[in-house]
Amino acid sequence: MDKAEVIASVAGDLNATEQSVDAAIAHATTLVQAMIGARTTLSLSPVAGAESQAKAMEAIAALSTARQAIVACHEELAKDHRRLGWGTYAIGVLDKPVDVPNDSRPVGRLRAV
Repeated sequence: MDKAEVIASVAGDLNATEQSVDAAIAHATTLVQAMIGARTTLSLSPVAGAESQAKAMEAIAALSTARQAIVACHEELAKDHRRLGWGTYAIGVLDKPVDVPNDSRPVGRLRAV
């Protein structure tokens, strides 16, 4: 493999890892939602399943930490790529969010599900 192929392979693995972590977070939050819905449907006390729900939320927190780490890894790989002078091999996803100053970000609204 030449240099471009090696770099593209690592970039593909990085992208797949980022997508996998995001999917795991989405699945875990769906689990918590299902647990709450099941408890409500079965007319169970909020105490029922409280520990298992707390463990599922701990898993979500751990996945969030993993997501932060893989994003930091991505940033470091980009720095290494520039430092080594390898130029641009792939531009990646084009719909990346633009950094907006904190004071001008829209305020989110909660909604019932």
